Amino acid sequence: MRNASSKHAFSQWSRSRVVMEVGVHSPWASHLVESLGHEVIVANARHVRAIYQCDNKSDRIDAEKLARLGRFDVELLRPIRHRSPQAQADLVLIKTRTFLVSQRTATSNRIRCLVKNAGGRIPSDIGPAALAKRARTYIPRILEEAIEPLLRQLAFTVTQIREVEKKIRKLCRDRYPETAQLRQVDGVGEITSLSFVLTIEDPGRFDRCRDAGPYLGMVPRRDASGQRDPELPITKAGDKQLRWLLVQCSQRILSRFGKDSDLRRWGLELAARGKKKARKRAVVAVARKLAVLLLSLWRSGEEYESLRNSQPAQAA
Repeated sequence: MRNASSKHAFSQWSRSRVVMEVGVHSPWASHLVESLGHEVIVANARHVRAIYQCDNKSDRIDAEKLARLGRFDVELLRPIRHRSPQAQADLVLIKTRTFLVSQRTATSNRIRCLVKNAGGRIPSDIGPAALAKRARTYIPRILEEAIEPLLRQLAFTVTQIREVEKKIRKLCRDRYPETAQLRQVDGVGEITSLSFVLTIEDPGRFDRCRDAGPYLGMVPRRDASGQRDPELPITKAGDKQLRWLLVQCSQRILSRFGKDSDLRRWGLELAARGKKKARKRAVVAVARKLAVLLLSLWRSGEEYESLRNSQPAQAA
């Protein structure tokens, strides 16, 4: 009903510039209004302080400010571009898996906690996926009936995760074959590569591959004034889930399981510089470089050379 009423309202207008603030409804609303022939500008809420820091705030006042900014200089709104409806729908599959994994973790942790409170202990080497099958051996008899529903719920969640992962692999293979190009990098799997492709969508959207880092919020904020230029945390702009996935890949690259590569060597050297938070900063820096590398591979279609700039380590 909301789509129909919006379509009816905007179809009555002659071609216009429509400015809206990013929000939960802006993806479908911007695509709908654009399909009716209007120019749509979606304002980045992080950069419109005149609205979110206003002392006298209302929908009418906000709309007037957006209209004035859109008429004066569109760049002041720092416009964003929403994903296509198909990309958004496909990305929901990854978000569904993320939610199911969080449910699996929460359920397994609850089972362990309840068993521990009763004096039992489930070995730590039994992961969440295997817990539903192997936990019964370690559950005190007095708790068996009470915990059984949690075990069934955990088993069901594990099954659902596997089904979603099969769909993700099929999606990578059939609809987004370019993800295979990104998976050449050690530590990057189907979920990260698909999330990267669906979030960026167009490999040519940036002038430089280096712009992928700021787009995903993995560059430090700046608050320089006069002689003052403090070192600040990263901006954390852009897609939170993709940033988290890249950081997980970075952790894998820098771990003892990571394969030798230019990226790994650079990150380990950065982490060894001895500052208090050197390791943490190295992980973020490697994640930023990884984003640039993935975009470069996507653009060029080249075969990935992990040691292009370094010599392979000599065997002892």
